[in-house]
Amino acid sequence: MSAEATNPATPGPATPSPKLSGSREQGAPPAHRRKGLPRIDLRRLGRAALLGPAARDRLPDAIGHVVEAHRAHHPDADLEPLRRAYVLAESSHRGQMRKSGEPYITHPLAVTLILAELGAETTTLTASLLHDTVEDTEVTLDQVREEFGDEVCYLVDGVTKLEKVDYGAAAEPETFRKMLVATGNDVRVMSIKLADRLHNMRTLGVMRPEKQARIAKVTRDVLIPLAERLGVQALKTELEDLVFAILHPEEYEHTRELIADNAARGDDPLAEIAEEVRAVLRDAGIQAEVLIRPRHFVSVHRVSRKRGPLRGADFGRLLVLVNEDADCYGVLGELHTCLTPVVSEFKDFIAVPKFNLYQSLHTAVARGGGEVAEVLIRTHQMHKVAEAGVIALGNPYAPPSEEQADGDGGRPFDGERADPTRPGWLSRLLDWQEGAPDPDTFWSTLREDLAQDREITVFRADGGALGLPEGASCVDAAYAQYGEDAHACIGARVNGRLATLSTVLQDGDTVQLLMGQDPASEPSREWLEHAHTPAARIAIQRWMAAHPSPSGAETPEAPAATPRPTVDVRAARPAANAVVDQPGATVRLAGCCTPVPPDEVTGFAVRGGVVTVHRVECAGVARMKSGGRPEVGVRWGDSTECRVTLVAESFGRPHLLADLTEVIALEGVAIVSATVEPPSQQRVRHTYTLQLSDAAHLPGLMRAMRNVPGVYDVSRAQHQAAAQ
Repeated sequence: MSAEATNPATPGPATPSPKLSGSREQGAPPAHRRKGLPRIDLRRLGRAALLGPAARDRLPDAIGHVVEAHRAHHPDADLEPLRRAYVLAESSHRGQMRKSGEPYITHPLAVTLILAELGAETTTLTASLLHDTVEDTEVTLDQVREEFGDEVCYLVDGVTKLEKVDYGAAAEPETFRKMLVATGNDVRVMSIKLADRLHNMRTLGVMRPEKQARIAKVTRDVLIPLAERLGVQALKTELEDLVFAILHPEEYEHTRELIADNAARGDDPLAEIAEEVRAVLRDAGIQAEVLIRPRHFVSVHRVSRKRGPLRGADFGRLLVLVNEDADCYGVLGELHTCLTPVVSEFKDFIAVPKFNLYQSLHTAVARGGGEVAEVLIRTHQMHKVAEAGVIALGNPYAPPSEEQADGDGGRPFDGERADPTRPGWLSRLLDWQEGAPDPDTFWSTLREDLAQDREITVFRADGGALGLPEGASCVDAAYAQYGEDAHACIGARVNGRLATLSTVLQDGDTVQLLMGQDPASEPSREWLEHAHTPAARIAIQRWMAAHPSPSGAETPEAPAATPRPTVDVRAARPAANAVVDQPGATVRLAGCCTPVPPDEVTGFAVRGGVVTVHRVECAGVARMKSGGRPEVGVRWGDSTECRVTLVAESFGRPHLLADLTEVIALEGVAIVSATVEPPSQQRVRHTYTLQLSDAAHLPGLMRAMRNVPGVYDVSRAQHQAAAQ
């Protein structure tokens, strides 16, 4: 792995100028914005390493950079583990050289410095110094455990399992399955791996172009999305620029020229707007730090493709740092009051954080000349997390208290983990990777999932929340909430309205999933067309594999959940129970509104001495009255027997027709006719003409029909019939 890296001074395309450090956001003059902290001096470290370890009572000179960066975040950190780790790593790697000719120890030192700059705690840095020892030297895991304890041993072992990576196409699926599992068990393992990849990408210049491209593509497809998911933006953005330089050298060079030309300008509109913002906040009495955050190469490239020719303010954004959450909204109010806001650019990621822990307020303000500056508003702690993600959260596995240790008999660490900071998306990936039927399915679904660069939040009816990728449907929500129990889902309500399971959800939607009670419920094969998450797709595929369709049976175009297309049952038609004020007339109840006692009704004379009886609110009544048709007085007779037509709206599932007819029979109601229309978008419409012995039973019958799983509404027929 890292033995293939070379000196960053070696010419090659993979050396863009951005530097991993939060200091790139300082409001320095344009020509110096991207300098940041100096790069680690590998040649000096190499000389220091060749001199051997220092005496036990002082720190080796070679880790001075690491100590300085670590103390900036953790002033009271115990540096003794770092000293001992360096001594072991240096002595173990002594004599090993990188392709550049530098002592091999410079690589773990550089990786550890990256993590130290991001604020990693001492345990992570200790493991980082040792991350290649078990793989590349005679040091064993038992030695690491004895010298540094279980936590460091666990991290070194996790990273070691990721080092034997063959980036050939056949090896990728299983390799990254292991990587995912290792990341889930301890996110610090992936933090070390990402820092390791960043240093190797920085020093990729002497490799053959085809090998550079192959490693860059894997970095782009998997490691950069993982860095995004873990929230390590400072690391992710530099990896993006390094990959950009290798895979798109011409576009990279054009972007570099754009940035250089902008830096050479005499004026700086961002600096001017920053001064205006400082003045506004100073007058408002809000203590804030206003910085200029230059865009990295890939960001500039994306903005130029989106907006066309770039203006000065497009090359960066303003970053406003405050102390408290409430101050963020105070800053927003002042900016929108005193400057011209671009309201469409406002986003609140404080109230609803992104899936990778990111929190900020986003807005934009415009100047008179048409310059628009994007503004990010966050607290100092939010900024730390925005840059370093999970690395900024420290050690998520606090040691047990003395009482807890006594309670378990002092049992040593057994490798079981429960990370309270694990992002929800990672927990979901760990769940579905166990169910992936084969490595190829795992690999394809992993890449699809990581390609989703935005997550939405939808709210359950009980007040809980679900994180889903943008474009997710109700099918995805069902499997996210219920796992494989979602096979029994029969429909959904989105923001209180009935919706099909194919409905695409939007950020902030409230979704109520309607679950059937039938143990024989099964997913529709067409759900695969609407499933976007790995959890949903794999669960459906597993069910389909366990329940193969018999030859010639239903297909995704005619799913198993489809009821029989049409059933028509006829019975004798008794006389209507209505009396009209027209002697000798034949009474007929209108089929468009199926009136029953005690509905308020009216009548109209039609051909053949027939009077049709309608409910007064029927649409046909208004139409006939507007056409000048005279009304005929109608009243209900003494008999309570009636005939009514009911329409049941339902989601398709097996046995639904049988369940509905059984409920109707249990209510003592005779079915005159029944029609089931072919399903449309997983919805089925049933129409029943029923004979009731007593009209008073109608409300109870309709309630019983609504209680059948899959039925979401039952109503009286309201056809738009022509005048009779």
